[in-house]
Amino acid sequence: MIAIGAILVAGIVVLAARWLLTLPPVQGFVATYPGEYHLPEGAPVGFPAWLAWQHFFNVFLMVLIVRSGMQVRTERKPAAYWSPRWNRSRKISIALWFHQSLDILWLVNGAVYVVLLFATGQWMRIVPTSWEVFPNAVSAALQYASLDWPTENGWVNYNGLQQLAYFTTVFVAAPLAAVTGVRMSGIWPARATRLSRIYPVEVARAVHFPVMLYFVAFLIVHVGLVLSTGALRNLNHMYGGQDAVNWVGFGIFAGSLAVIAGGWMLARPIVLAPIAGLFGTVSNR
Repeated sequence: MIAIGAILVAGIVVLAARWLLTLPPVQGFVATYPGEYHLPEGAPVGFPAWLAWQHFFNVFLMVLIVRSGMQVRTERKPAAYWSPRWNRSRKISIALWFHQSLDILWLVNGAVYVVLLFATGQWMRIVPTSWEVFPNAVSAALQYASLDWPTENGWVNYNGLQQLAYFTTVFVAAPLAAVTGVRMSGIWPARATRLSRIYPVEVARAVHFPVMLYFVAFLIVHVGLVLSTGALRNLNHMYGGQDAVNWVGFGIFAGSLAVIAGGWMLARPIVLAPIAGLFGTVSNR
């Protein structure tokens, strides 16, 4: 029933969008705001190699972070526990250790990404530089909803909706995930009672999980649009470093999926325990 309802709602949205686009005022709006605006002069064209690597490593970490996070939320009896050598009385499940270790790598990767983003001018592609981003985002949303998708060339520029989505992901959702994750982790100072009252852990928990759901939804929509709006060219942009239609980017993308799948399969206590033992003490209880 849920699936049937979702299909009906989607059909209504498509029909409504198509009807709106037949109205002269809406047609004029779309003509004025086709979906994208001109970037500032000197904005970079294309994707450098470092961005392709960052993209893969970020997806790899996010998939494993979601996997380990869900395991932390659902497991009842951990298979193993980890404690730091300097405080063996503090024990956490090995799944939580893995989750927090991935978080640290993700934060380091994110910090490197932001530095390179601003150092190379790539920030102009995902940070709005004009108020025109909002009407263009509405126009792009209408065109997507009508299934008459906006003409785009991600090698040069993103449409307004894409830009707002990327900006929200990088500069809103990621920091929220970080600050709420720190509050729930062992990094948070136990004796900071006043700070803990100002920022209670319940608030962090209430925000952290919805942020994770946002990332999952973003990944699903993002990958779906990449594959349905010219898969070979889009994958070449991000993985092949070229604005061409061939199988280079797809091959690298397929290889990255194999690596991610391998990481998913290997993220088990029997594999994680020896690694965790290098940084602390692993026990069964």
